[in-house]
Amino acid sequence: MTRFAYFDCFSGISGDMTLGALIVLGADTAAIEAAVRSMGLPELSIYSQDVKKCGFRAVSVTILHPPEHAHRHLHHITAMIDGASEIDEAAKSLAKRIFGHVAVAEAKVHGTTIEKVHFHEVGAIDSIADIVGVSVAIQSLGITSAMASAVPTGTGSIKIDHGLVAVPAPATAEILRGIPIAPNSIAKELTTPTGAAILKELCTGFGPLPSMTIDSIGYGAGTMDLPDQPNVLRVIVGNQSDFGVAQGHSHVHHDHVVVLETNLDDATGEQIADCASRLMDAGALDVTQTPCTMKKGRSGVVLSVMARPDQIVALEELIFCHTPSIGIRRHTVERDILPRESITIATPLGPVAAKAAMLPGGTRRIKVESDDATRLARDHSLTMDDVRRLAEHHVNQG
Repeated sequence: MTRFAYFDCFSGISGDMTLGALIVLGADTAAIEAAVRSMGLPELSIYSQDVKKCGFRAVSVTILHPPEHAHRHLHHITAMIDGASEIDEAAKSLAKRIFGHVAVAEAKVHGTTIEKVHFHEVGAIDSIADIVGVSVAIQSLGITSAMASAVPTGTGSIKIDHGLVAVPAPATAEILRGIPIAPNSIAKELTTPTGAAILKELCTGFGPLPSMTIDSIGYGAGTMDLPDQPNVLRVIVGNQSDFGVAQGHSHVHHDHVVVLETNLDDATGEQIADCASRLMDAGALDVTQTPCTMKKGRSGVVLSVMARPDQIVALEELIFCHTPSIGIRRHTVERDILPRESITIATPLGPVAAKAAMLPGGTRRIKVESDDATRLARDHSLTMDDVRRLAEHHVNQG
């Protein structure tokens, strides 16, 4: 069963808002504090308290620690995490991946390497506590997959160590590449680099609340008070597999993907085929072409690409560069997929590659790879169906 979380970023997201929401959902504040203290921060304290934001109850988190002026590099933070005695390996790995997203963004913005970039705001103790605390909380709550709404960043400008910058801050904007942004006119920083990095690592899709069974809801409060809306992050936790189980699909996996589409009526078949090949080589999950009739009765093709959310930018660049497209539609969809594995079947003709999918009833369905079936059929003067039947017979015998 998949323990699923949906991040409703109505007023943006930050590290402390996320931690507050997860504490409402059942994460233990004392355990999180002990985990962060074990990173060599024995004087740090974490306080959580109920507050009201525009009439809504939420939990506000405050990190208290002695003043410091350190600017840490990634390897300093990694060493602190690795040396923590009260953090399990899964939470350590998650925290380091979240920091990795920040490091990649900062390095790109400042034109340096991941090893040389030094953190400012995100390297401060309170931000370290937020990221590590969220990682510990996610593991303790058993959350294994997540999705989020489109993300509002706010507008205006903020003061950071490098001076006055526009919202979203440069690192935040870089982290949010490939993530849908929600329009918002509030002249505040609603989404921080820490909040963006948490979403980047945890979420496999972005869009409206998907089909799920809701178990619990947590509200984490931001520090600001907004005039016309509650400054809270809502995190909804539940299960996504209940629907599949109810229908006898206990083996079906559920996730979210992004579909990119563009209509082409002025591209040659060679252009479209070349672009499709490049998209698959770049990691697209699937690429299809559907004939259509476009304006003025012209024949065209709908080029559709299925991708993970983090692939959007790279794959759209390929479409724009290698087709005449001037616009790409995108939408997030849910999908159910069967567990599958690649296998090799030993036959009298030689080894045959195949994919084995687990059906809802628990049986396997075997599909021989076309290239192997074609090669063996030619080598032995057989048909492709002969090779497939032989392979299926031997795998069933085994």
